[in-house]
Amino acid sequence: MNSTIHNTFTTNEKLDDLEEVGHMQSSSPTPRSESDPPDGGFRAWATAFGGFLIQFCGFGYVSSFGVYQDFYTRIYLTNKPPSAISWIGALTTFFAVNITLISGPLYDRGWFYRLMIVGSLLQSLSLFVLSFAKPGQFYLAFMVQGVLGGIGIGLTYAISVAVISQHFSQRRTLVMSLVTSGSPLGAMIHPIMLNHLLNGTAGFAIGVRASAGFVSALLLIACLSMRTRELPAPTASYSAVARKCSREALFILMTVGSTIFQIGFYFPLFYLQLDSVKHGIDVNFSFYSLVIMNAACFVGRCTAGIIAAYTGVLNFTIASTVTCSAVIISMITVSDIASVVVLGLVYGYFSGVFVALLFPLVAVFTPDMSELGARMGICFTFTAFGGLLSGPISGALLSSQYRWWIPSLVCGLISLVGSSVYVVMRLMIYRRGMHGSHA
Repeated sequence: MNSTIHNTFTTNEKLDDLEEVGHMQSSSPTPRSESDPPDGGFRAWATAFGGFLIQFCGFGYVSSFGVYQDFYTRIYLTNKPPSAISWIGALTTFFAVNITLISGPLYDRGWFYRLMIVGSLLQSLSLFVLSFAKPGQFYLAFMVQGVLGGIGIGLTYAISVAVISQHFSQRRTLVMSLVTSGSPLGAMIHPIMLNHLLNGTAGFAIGVRASAGFVSALLLIACLSMRTRELPAPTASYSAVARKCSREALFILMTVGSTIFQIGFYFPLFYLQLDSVKHGIDVNFSFYSLVIMNAACFVGRCTAGIIAAYTGVLNFTIASTVTCSAVIISMITVSDIASVVVLGLVYGYFSGVFVALLFPLVAVFTPDMSELGARMGICFTFTAFGGLLSGPISGALLSSQYRWWIPSLVCGLISLVGSSVYVVMRLMIYRRGMHGSHA
């Protein structure tokens, strides 16, 4: 934006001027200019609805990979160990986030509609082609589901949330968290649908095609719903934004902390259902373990923006990451239905909070909203490597002997290290006298 002062998600507080870290500026609200977001209206809420559907079909589907992990391991790709199969989900996550390095700068330059259309088409195509994979064809599933699907989701994932900043200012964090709540809702619906289709009479081919048709219809509605506003062109090149980020200590720490945390973050998402089955818990109930987790995740994402308005985005992020780390370690205790329910509910809620606040956290440390896409691309490029390593590391630690305590402990401790980086950020902010900031 051309304005030197912009809102940071609440009506009352703004960040102090932080020249050494390229941060935002303080003060009381200023009169709204024509270039400021309207903070509501039909087009704004229609765009938010479209972004919600993109998240539902994008990371909502990625978060359902636990169903595929279980089905592939036990039935369809029995010629491969769990660690190899988990590379499919890990690669999907990696591309879904890492492609932001490309989609972010293109979004800043007005390519929003083209990115949405191409990304949606690639995601739909990947699912339809996946339905033709035969038992044992690991590399076809790897390339189609992991690579092609991941690229398609990556082209739409971040920009569907970033576009909210064009329509909302004071309610930006709240609306962003509501948009990202589409992911856990999708991660509730997709596992139920996939479990009944893949493990039922439909089978893999028909089941995946039915899922592909459902996703394609929602993506079409999303593309028709979302609109952008006429905004000033970016004032700085991508390389200039990258140089600015490299000099901002808080932005660097945020990126490092998020990357380390996500190395352990995906272990419950990928392995809770398989963990339940292998511990002798009723198979029919195990199919709903991911649904329970993602139901709580949906609540977490919906409430994250509301609570963060009072606690601060960074403070609530710290609380959520520390809790998630403790729950991952606690997966050692999974032995019955009660333990699965408790762990699923607690982890689901706080993992939802973390993901919902990740976008606003980047925006909080973005002094110029015209650079938001580029900054998201830079940050998520590094965090994507955390997601890429998560599944394979967990699978290798689990091994074919299914020693669950090893990946639970290691992934939990790694995530705890990532949480500690956020704590360092908080201490740095206090030390620089930013007690009134809303970070």
